[in-house]
Amino acid sequence: MFNLVASSPSRLCFQSFQVPIHTNKPFQMSSPSPVATVVSAAAPYDRAKAVKEFDETKVGVKGLIDSGIKTIPPFFVHPPETLAELKRGSEPGSAPDIPTVDLSAVQASRAAVVEQIRQAASTVGFFQVVNHGIPEELLRGTLAAAKAFHEQPAEDRAQVYRRHIGKGVSYLSNVDLFQSKAASWRDTIQIRVGPVAADPSEIPEVCRKEVMEWDKEVVRVANVLYGLLSEGLGLGADRLTEMGLVEGRVMVGHYYPFCPQPDLTVGLNSHADPGALTVLLQDHIGGLQVETNQGWVHVKPQPHALVINIGDFLQILSNETYKSAHHRVLANYSNEPRVSVAVFLNPSDRERLFGPLPELTSTDKPALYRNFTFNEFMTRFFKKELDGKSLTNFFRR
Repeated sequence: MFNLVASSPSRLCFQSFQVPIHTNKPFQMSSPSPVATVVSAAAPYDRAKAVKEFDETKVGVKGLIDSGIKTIPPFFVHPPETLAELKRGSEPGSAPDIPTVDLSAVQASRAAVVEQIRQAASTVGFFQVVNHGIPEELLRGTLAAAKAFHEQPAEDRAQVYRRHIGKGVSYLSNVDLFQSKAASWRDTIQIRVGPVAADPSEIPEVCRKEVMEWDKEVVRVANVLYGLLSEGLGLGADRLTEMGLVEGRVMVGHYYPFCPQPDLTVGLNSHADPGALTVLLQDHIGGLQVETNQGWVHVKPQPHALVINIGDFLQILSNETYKSAHHRVLANYSNEPRVSVAVFLNPSDRERLFGPLPELTSTDKPALYRNFTFNEFMTRFFKKELDGKSLTNFFRR
């Protein structure tokens, strides 16, 4: 049996992770400890203690699954209103697919591609791109490397388990674990790749080569995308890249293992990304959804496609010409884990003042947001849970 806490696994399993609020069944391991028989079923549930002890195991959600659990710990269970919304949003509807843009068409008609991206960025805030030039072998290899990291022995993953990215690399479960009302069923490795990249020796060897190769390709594609997005705003192709919006980069590899009770939790809470642009590579499992005017839309996995979404920061820079969007990931009910790799693109200068671009404001359309430093912006983000659009609301005039 997988020991969640080496010093006292039974205490963690049976005192902290007791009865979930939606079931009368106790939290179970594959081989229940005799200690369970002496723990009072009526003992009060201490959520803060349970979360702390889970974090201190350094094994993440993957460790829970490896231990053989059949019932998720209570702090992963979301409130009834959230679960009801998830159920409604997961039902098949008439909402259209998010747009797909063929980047190779730039050669034939750049203006047409600019318009496609402008339309997607100003309405849905999400689109997929195909024919982006990244080799298929690297697409497969990057996902496989992220998966390989999360499926290492727990003691290997634990070596980089931390809630800060001081050395440029950290593995953790739920970036907002201690702020959220309910946790999400996923683990993440995050790696700083710009402007000052993590020392290669700090990146786990199991994914080191792929991380470095993937970053180079993302930078290339991001420069193309920013040029098209900039032109869509009526600006020069270099306007956004000149602001350093490709230079600040963090790569994350999310791992969503099978969830024994996917109807009680989520893979990732509804939120909008805080940065400028996100470039996402997802596998074939699915589960990503975007909120649109027609309801929640499944972002269906397409072979070799990248998912691109507008972040809050670019919404602000564009003075709301472009829109960030709420998105979420459903808990994984498949026996196969879901894996995705995202790169968040941000400005490199954290002390520079940012706000709506002057070219996009006028007497008829005044600036909708106040100026701020990116450091202030991200500090605000990490002080709260993932909870939708409160970040943009905070900086609104």
